[in-house]
Amino acid sequence: MCHFLWLLFLVLSSATACDRCVHHSKAAYFSVDSPLSSGACGYGSLALNVTGGRLAAGVSSLYKQGAGCGACFQIRCKNPKLCSSQGSKVTLTDLNPNAQTDFVLSLRAFMALANPGNVRDVMKLGVVDVEYKRIPCDQYKNRNMAVRVQESSKKPNYLAITLLYQGGQTEVFGINVAQVGTPNWVFMFRKNGAVWDTSTVPNGALQFRLAVASGGDRKWIWAKNVLPADWKPGQIYDSGVQLTAIAPEICSPCDDGTW
Repeated sequence: MCHFLWLLFLVLSSATACDRCVHHSKAAYFSVDSPLSSGACGYGSLALNVTGGRLAAGVSSLYKQGAGCGACFQIRCKNPKLCSSQGSKVTLTDLNPNAQTDFVLSLRAFMALANPGNVRDVMKLGVVDVEYKRIPCDQYKNRNMAVRVQESSKKPNYLAITLLYQGGQTEVFGINVAQVGTPNWVFMFRKNGAVWDTSTVPNGALQFRLAVASGGDRKWIWAKNVLPADWKPGQIYDSGVQLTAIAPEICSPCDDGTW
């Protein structure tokens, strides 16, 4: 038994030493961005604005029933003659139901895989072998997470929100809402993708608690004063908090410790 526990300790120690594991699969692309910007995560047209047009649909293991929405990945094509060593940095905005490729990329994201002068050659391939890893969303490094009130929201009976500019490498797996200054928290439910809703809407200005998973750790993040009492559908509000934690991924062995 002691020998088993020692081996388990060694496995876990070596696994958590990896920053994020490198995975191997294939990637294809959409010739237009509309399927991704209107995808399962529920970002709508905002997806193009907050990601610079480098979007991705990920398989279910990456989509995580919506918890993977907004996650950032670095993807590299494995053909060194045609493809850049930097690859393409993308944001997950949709579910890819086709298990033959882990990703379907936007046109801009797929083109970024190529070396200068080889874009047409890479595009002709249609599907390429890739390696990828999850990375922090650097584009939000100095920006607070925001809460967008969905157009379907209607006082006083219904509130639906979407989280934007979620940095770090974590997943939000629960959200509570309450009137500012009160402890009467109401559970919100994941409607789809990154959209959370409730039909029990507290009065007045609203605060939020986010249950965040970071590897094996789970913690609450408290956004103390987010929505004003006169919140309006379609508007975006600053949460006053940032999600920046990096969650270790258990991987054995780490495929490429140099990337």
